[in-house]
Amino acid sequence: MTCISKTAFFLLLSFCLVFKADSKPQHAIALGSTPKYHSGFKHFKYVNPNAPKGGSLRFGVLGTFDSLNPFVVKGSPAAGLGLLHNSYTFATLLRASHDEPFSRYGYVAETIDIAEDHLSVTFKLREKATFHDGSPITPEDVIFTFKTLVTKGHPLYKAYYADVKSVTSPGKGLVRFSFKTSKNKELPLILGEIPLLSKASFHKRPFEEASLTPLLGSGPYKIKEADAGRSITYERVQNWWGSALPVSVGHYNFDTITYDYYRDSSVAFEAFKSGDYDLRIENEARHWATGYTALVKSGEIQKLEIQIENPEPMQGLIFNTRRDLFKDRQVRRALTYALDFEWMNENLFYNLYARTKSYFEASELAAKGLPQGKELEILNSYKNKIPPEVFTTPYTLPKTDGSGRLRRNLSHGKKLLEKAGYTIEKGVLVHTKTKTPFSFEILIVQPAMERILHGFINNLKRLGITARLRLVDSSQYVSRVDLFDYDMIVGMLAQSLSPGNEQREFWESSRADLPGSRNYAGIKDMVVDELIEHLNDASNRDDLVQITRALDRVLLWGHYLIPMYHNPKTFIALRKTIAYPATFPKYNIALDSWWSTQPQGGS
Repeated sequence: MTCISKTAFFLLLSFCLVFKADSKPQHAIALGSTPKYHSGFKHFKYVNPNAPKGGSLRFGVLGTFDSLNPFVVKGSPAAGLGLLHNSYTFATLLRASHDEPFSRYGYVAETIDIAEDHLSVTFKLREKATFHDGSPITPEDVIFTFKTLVTKGHPLYKAYYADVKSVTSPGKGLVRFSFKTSKNKELPLILGEIPLLSKASFHKRPFEEASLTPLLGSGPYKIKEADAGRSITYERVQNWWGSALPVSVGHYNFDTITYDYYRDSSVAFEAFKSGDYDLRIENEARHWATGYTALVKSGEIQKLEIQIENPEPMQGLIFNTRRDLFKDRQVRRALTYALDFEWMNENLFYNLYARTKSYFEASELAAKGLPQGKELEILNSYKNKIPPEVFTTPYTLPKTDGSGRLRRNLSHGKKLLEKAGYTIEKGVLVHTKTKTPFSFEILIVQPAMERILHGFINNLKRLGITARLRLVDSSQYVSRVDLFDYDMIVGMLAQSLSPGNEQREFWESSRADLPGSRNYAGIKDMVVDELIEHLNDASNRDDLVQITRALDRVLLWGHYLIPMYHNPKTFIALRKTIAYPATFPKYNIALDSWWSTQPQGGS
């Protein structure tokens, strides 16, 4: 398959525990513990502080781009720009370390001061922090950035920072965010992820436009050249203001980083084998199993299998419940019986993948068995508003023997469809009253999905259901998904070890009809909404875990998607010109700490 890259989705990490903060400004903040790295630390432990500067790194990516503004819904932004903190060109107030799940360290902000009542946080900006034109990053820029993003930017920002009441500058170099509630303990951390924009640079240009004119940045790289839909190259900023910071040492080692765009995954794979780019995060099992043998034997490339200690992303066939066809939960459940993972894994994936059974797979946050203890208490308060199976039946997915014969599963699915008011007439499943045939379209952007979903579509046909695949280019796909113009999509939802505000964007009723939101399924459920708020109010780790399990269980029994599969490891193929630190951090592969073995005298 194509198992969409986990790395690309470990972007929105947020945390919901009680702060352990002193009353004075700090160099870092953590939730539920103290930061691993004390004041005066030199660098993160997982980097090579002596990594040489110079050389180049070239990626191959699928799709296209027509915008250099990643902060608005319009257009398809180029790779590397980032919607939040994962940007080459835009610095943020704070920076995460990849060997901790819930700490942030000063970046543009020199210190962080959390009020004792948890109703505000104050950042002191570094005097030497500047934009690429040499102008200083000021409190006015931070205020402008925040207000602009939540009023004119991607809908994600409005949801992400919904509990911020105001932002002001109480003094020279200071920015204060005041909160609507003291319960949302992750706010100081996620405010630190804001990509900072220059207020002055928007004096003569509208923020909302999807332009190919680069925005003024402040990060370690700036755009060197961009050829819309073909490639974009970033160059390292010489004498960059942040290069000596502890959070930067050992990072940003390549002089240039280039993304070459390909419209077809097979072409992209062949381009890598031909040496056209340097590093490939492999998402197709058959390539990993058989496609690199000659290159590895010749010594041209190395294969890495890296285990990251984060919840596995939920990749699934997402129902658009805005469509009348998929409003019935039992109808959605019935279609789950048509996916034969065991056959797919054996015949398509070389048994490299595992079935995903939770939105927080492979973590303590995942619902297992029947609810007990505090989780049961939480769910009992909604007993008449959630599916009864939540209390009586452990959530499981249909299994097969891998032979491709799933008559028993399809029979179960047929019974559910009959209960939902459908019957088969002349081999076609129709609604008993309206006689409308059961027919829908699956919107995809990856050609490899055609091969993967072929068996699923054939199984649906045996139920009398007509499902059609619609393959579109990336621009059309993004546009249609943003407008919820689909019956079903293959989507992925990545989670962190400490879920929080981003859950609103995934599931909350207020996001269901907001163009560009990530509530792809169109969920409108009061119980889900309340669980999200309880999650953001969690006062300790145990409460966080129990509420998350309850949320996971309610979502699973809502059957908003058909869970597919995940790769328990990250597969990376790279050329011998690329090197990496001796130790990988626990929660990310940290590509920004890798370097070239041919630095060519970079400085």
